[in-house]
Amino acid sequence: MSERDVHRIEADHDLCERLFAELLHFSRDEPGVTRAAYGEGEERAHGLMRDAGLALGMKAEVDAAGNLFLTMAGRQPELPSWMIGSHVDTVPHGGNFDGAAGVIGGLAAVAGLRRAGIVPPRPVVVAVFRAEESVWFPASYVGSKAALGLLPPDVLDLPRADSGRSLRSHMVELGLRPDAVERGETLLRPERIHGFVEMHIEQGPILEAAGIPVGFVTAISGSFRHRKAVCLGRYGHSGAVARGERSDAVFAMADLITGLDALWAELDAEGQPATITVGEFSTDPIVHAFAKIPGEVRFCLDVRSTEPDVLERIEQALAALVSRIEAARGVRFELGERTGSTPARMSAALVTSLRDHAGRLGIACRTMASGAGHDTAVLAGQGVPSTMVFIRNQNGSHNPHEAMRIEDLCAAATVVAHLVAEA
Repeated sequence: MSERDVHRIEADHDLCERLFAELLHFSRDEPGVTRAAYGEGEERAHGLMRDAGLALGMKAEVDAAGNLFLTMAGRQPELPSWMIGSHVDTVPHGGNFDGAAGVIGGLAAVAGLRRAGIVPPRPVVVAVFRAEESVWFPASYVGSKAALGLLPPDVLDLPRADSGRSLRSHMVELGLRPDAVERGETLLRPERIHGFVEMHIEQGPILEAAGIPVGFVTAISGSFRHRKAVCLGRYGHSGAVARGERSDAVFAMADLITGLDALWAELDAEGQPATITVGEFSTDPIVHAFAKIPGEVRFCLDVRSTEPDVLERIEQALAALVSRIEAARGVRFELGERTGSTPARMSAALVTSLRDHAGRLGIACRTMASGAGHDTAVLAGQGVPSTMVFIRNQNGSHNPHEAMRIEDLCAAATVVAHLVAEA
């Protein structure tokens, strides 16, 4: 391929704008958008992406779990494929770009190759995974795990947060094959994937603050989570029970949170990557009252790090902190089920190659870690050389105000198109 041919490759800006507009039209749910996993919004989004891929001359395949794979033929079809992709489900009342940018960016890259008249050496697959957002089913990476035969069978019986119906039931409703998922049937084989790249809006402020359009991800955080934890104390009269006789669940929770924050500050001072979040915190609205000592607090805990030893250190510190507070405050903690994911290292070779392409194209970039989990972690965990390309985003993610400049996505997609065109 000549230097002139390569520099003709540009991702399709108009296709990006059109697909985002159509997504917004049918999934608007004020404030924001909602595309529930294995629900109407996600299903319509898969249909939209399938039609866009077919219009580009791509072959469409759907696996037993409903994951969609759109393939652009390469000059040597026997070679392992490049794969580009993400998900299209959202959190409730979220934004229009989280996840969808990676799918639409992949299609825009393929459109750019087509327009330049370039057929890459390898097949290029745009993957549209199901159910990445664990807000719907309390499990991480449902779609991509199913795509690789890794989904634990008991996940199929987990209820969806809004409907209360099982994942299995929702799959059957959409004409999918949960029994085949349970048996581990797949279309994907890790050894047939040459490399995986997921474009995604950055979910923090780093790129926007630096004025840089794209970032290449070196690692993805793992986590441990307690989604339904409770601190149990004893209700009492707010004016009649002395401090030493109380079992106050709110004060106990305050001790827990300040203790975890102190630990986080210690890790931060050491340069150890971590985040600790108590995303829900509530007393019982039926029982609590102005003049009552609170006897119960329900909460959730989300701890993340790119380093397994940091996660272990926090978990051990959490156990010790809980024991001390229980003894001091006369309360009992029930943390409930523990879920989580394993940190994932990205392919250094892929990151280097993407940076080189960006440099030749004059696109400013940087490397960075991902504090959030992504489907890429599942593929990396199966030995697939993988990385992510972050696109700057002005207003964070998982909120109605997600923002992304289409030209920044096209810059990322153009870099990815150059990657797959030459290797």
